[in-house]
Amino acid sequence: MYAFLLSSIAGLSTLIGFLFIYIKKDRDNIISKALGFASGVMLTISIIDLIPSSLNLIIKDYTFIHALFLILTGFLGGVIISSIIDRKVDKTSKNGQKLYKLGLITMLVIMMHNIPEGIATFITTNANTKLGLILTIAIALHNIPEGISISIPIYYSTNSKLKSFLYTLISGLSEPLGAFISYLFLAKYINNIYLGIIYSVIAGMMINISINQLYKEANIYSKRNTLIYFIIGSFIMILNHLLFG
Repeated sequence: MYAFLLSSIAGLSTLIGFLFIYIKKDRDNIISKALGFASGVMLTISIIDLIPSSLNLIIKDYTFIHALFLILTGFLGGVIISSIIDRKVDKTSKNGQKLYKLGLITMLVIMMHNIPEGIATFITTNANTKLGLILTIAIALHNIPEGISISIPIYYSTNSKLKSFLYTLISGLSEPLGAFISYLFLAKYINNIYLGIIYSVIAGMMINISINQLYKEANIYSKRNTLIYFIIGSFIMILNHLLFG
């Protein structure tokens, strides 16, 4: 129950990002800043967290060359999957709204990212309560900007606070869902290889969306703000990583 509680806290911290829709500024300005920030966050998480974690897990059972091959294959698979999702969502997005589509795709990818995080939090907490708490704090801190990357596009494309809240909530709930799945099915069977490949796939998806979706879309609203807030988002994730590992 304690492991499940920590997974829920980590996931629902995403909702803190939702509160940023109440910042009253020029629409284009806030969208540009939020998307630029989210782009830096997602790219940095992938480079300094997901890919190294994938390597550390796989290399326990395979040689470095074999591990590198599996990571690269998973990464390219993630890029392809995110591109397919992009095209599918593009066909179903409201009135072709690009900003809405971007928020929806980001939500789907972050959900896929949160599920293995929930699994990791659940398993880690059951093995070591103190380490599980530290992991929860680290995940909660980087889930906040992930919440921003979902809530801002959804809010400004639909003008609905309720939809923005629900989309962000659904993303956050995927973390305790991962813990629940782990409890029911995976705790005894999950291994380093599977988890490492999952991380590499998610890294490919997040980097693709960060560069080809979030950053490009942010530049449409304000090129000046995009790079600055990209760097800020990246710096915050690096700081989080240094403090909590």
